[in-house]
Amino acid sequence: MVLVKICGLMHSEDILAVNTAGADFAGFVFAPGRHQISLEQALSLKQLLHPKIKTVGVFVNEPVTEILAIYQAGAIDVAQLHGKSTPAEITQLQRAGLKVIQVFERQAIDLTSMADYLMVDSGKGSGQLLNLKAIPHISRPLILAGGLTPLNVRQAVQLVQPTMVDVSSGVETNGHKDADKITQFIQQAKEEAIYEDTK
Repeated sequence: MVLVKICGLMHSEDILAVNTAGADFAGFVFAPGRHQISLEQALSLKQLLHPKIKTVGVFVNEPVTEILAIYQAGAIDVAQLHGKSTPAEITQLQRAGLKVIQVFERQAIDLTSMADYLMVDSGKGSGQLLNLKAIPHISRPLILAGGLTPLNVRQAVQLVQPTMVDVSSGVETNGHKDADKITQFIQQAKEEAIYEDTK
């Protein structure tokens, strides 16, 4: 069954929504931007999070030392790396115990990457959907992000068959996470997976 990550969580009510809806991963953005939170905020939010939900830290060209400090503080289980990441940096994070997502934005997927997950994205928070038919089917764990909403995620899962789907602005109303949209998104993503399994 496809996994679901809800990203850009900032408030206690966001955590309540993902707990209730049954997300698999919760994303905390440490990179500069509209959804950026501090380590202190992330630790506070994680205390409210269902223990089964893994936390993902989103970084853009952050030094490995800073990522490791956030991990060692107990805020994240997974590092999502945007920008340039060397094989040595990815290996260093993994040796410390982190899982790593390497993000490919509007570029070919590097199948030689050492990362645990490979993510295809249309661009940080662009809200634009990728050309789903152009995404190759690969044997590596693949995460689909960019422009997904409760209205299109079912078709996206059917076409791409990713390991995980990732959404942030697609489950917001007026710039804030919408609990109903989060629930609908997860139901649509996982219903498609159930349908696929029973065909």
